[in-house]
Amino acid sequence: MLLPLRLLFYKMTTIIRTNPFKYCRDAMHCVSNSGLVRILILFLLLCIQSFSASGQDVDSSAWWNYHLQETIIGQYHPPFNSPYQGLNSLVPVEGTATSVTTTAFLGTELWKNAELYGNAELTAGGGLSQTLGMADALNGETYRIGSPAPLVYIARLYFSQYFALDDSKMKVDDDLNQLAGNKPEHYIHLLVGKFQLEDFYDGNDYAHDPRTQFMNWGLMSNGAWDYPANTRGYTSGIMLEYAQKGFSVRISSVLEPEFANEMPVDFDIAKAHGETLEFQKDYSLKKRKGSIKLLGFYNQAHMGSYSDAIQQYEENKVKPGDTLDITSTRAYGHNKYGFGINIQQELTDNIGLFFRSSWNDGQNETWAYTEVDQTASAGLNFSGKAWKRPDDNWGVAYVISGISKIHEEYLADGGYGFIIGDGRAGTMEYAPEMVLETYYSFNFLKKGFYLSPDYQFVGNPAYNRARGPVNVFALRAHYEF
Repeated sequence: MLLPLRLLFYKMTTIIRTNPFKYCRDAMHCVSNSGLVRILILFLLLCIQSFSASGQDVDSSAWWNYHLQETIIGQYHPPFNSPYQGLNSLVPVEGTATSVTTTAFLGTELWKNAELYGNAELTAGGGLSQTLGMADALNGETYRIGSPAPLVYIARLYFSQYFALDDSKMKVDDDLNQLAGNKPEHYIHLLVGKFQLEDFYDGNDYAHDPRTQFMNWGLMSNGAWDYPANTRGYTSGIMLEYAQKGFSVRISSVLEPEFANEMPVDFDIAKAHGETLEFQKDYSLKKRKGSIKLLGFYNQAHMGSYSDAIQQYEENKVKPGDTLDITSTRAYGHNKYGFGINIQQELTDNIGLFFRSSWNDGQNETWAYTEVDQTASAGLNFSGKAWKRPDDNWGVAYVISGISKIHEEYLADGGYGFIIGDGRAGTMEYAPEMVLETYYSFNFLKKGFYLSPDYQFVGNPAYNRARGPVNVFALRAHYEF
C-alpha cells in the first residue's frame, strides 16, 4: 500500500507541475482539458493499482491509521444573460474550471483515549470565475484553494482527549481522522489545535461533504454561519464537548482571520475571536433515525460596517463611478452573531430527508465563509440499495438565500464583498439567490472510488435578477482508502 501512496503523491505533483496551467478568458486560471484527461486517466490507473495492492481489513482496534483521499472536480456553464458585470461577477463566457485536492490523513493513539491527528493537503486549480459571482458558490472544494498553482500545506494538526464519565462503551470504526476501537459513550471531549469547525459542527449524513455529496456551498453547511476560518477553511483553537447516548453539546473558541477571507490569522484574541455553540439531539420517529441540531455563533474581528461604508460614500463621493470601500471602515469591536437549525430524518430504508436554515444579523461585512445572511435548504438522498447498487447515492436539493437590508443597499450602491458584487450602482435588481442541485454518485470498480455527474440550476446569482439564470454541469472523481 505504501508504494502506491508514494507514487500517487509523486505522479500527481509531477503531472500538475508539468502540465502548465494556462490563462483562460478574462485572465482566469484553469487546467487545460487535455491536462484534465491525463490526470483522470492516471487517477484511474493508480486507483486500480492501489486496489490490487490492498484489500486487507483494518483491525477492529488500532493504535494508528492512515488514509488518503483525492478529489477532482471539473465544472462548466454555457453562456448566460449578463447585461453588465463587475470585478466579482460570475463571468458569462468562460472555459472549464478544474480543482484538485489530495489529502493524507494520519492518526495515532498517545495514551488511553488520547489521540493526535495530522493532515497534509495538496490543492491545485480553481473554481468557475475564480470562485466569485455567487454567494452559494458552485464548488465546495475550491474554498480551500487560493491559487491555481499546486500547493502543499498542513491542513489539520490537533490533539484529542476523551474523559470517560462511566463504564459505557461504543464501537467506533476506522475512518478519516478516527481510530477504530471501543470509545466512551458518556464523555467529555477536549480538542486543541488546528482543525476545521465544519468537522465537528453542522454535520448532516445527507448534505455535508462536497467530495461525495452536494457540491454547492449552501448545501454543505448552513450558509449564514460565517464560521471562522482562513481562505482554505481551517482555523486554530479549542473545543469542548459533552456527550451521552442520544444527546451532545459542544462549544468552541477559535481564531479569526486578520483580513476577510485571507490566510493570516489575528492573534489579538482579546479583540478577535469566534465562539460556536451547538446542541444535538438524536431521536427515533416511528423507528426511523433522526437528528436535530441547534447552532449559535458569535464572531468578533477587525470587520467593516455596511452602514459606515454607505455613510462614508454618500458624504465623500466626488464623481459618478466612485465606489464604496468597506475596508476603510474596519475596526475592532464590530461583530456578527447568528443561529441555525439542522435536521435529518430517515424516511425509509433507502430515502433520507434533510433541512437546514440559518440567520445572522448582517450588519457587518462577511468575514470568513460566504455572503449569506439568511438561508434555507432542503433535499432528499436516495440510496442505491433500492436498485441493487448499495454504494451508489442520488441526491436532489434546493437552497434559497438572502441578505440583510443594509447589505442589499451596500451592493446596490456598487459595493464589493470578497466574493460577490456586480459593481454597478443603481442597477442591481435584488432577488434571493436560488440553487437547485442534483448529483449521482456512482461506485466505480470498488468501494472507495466514485464518479459523480452533477447539475446545478442557479437563479439570481449574487442576488441580482438582472443576471442569469445559469446552468452548471460538473463531473467529480473521488477516491479514498
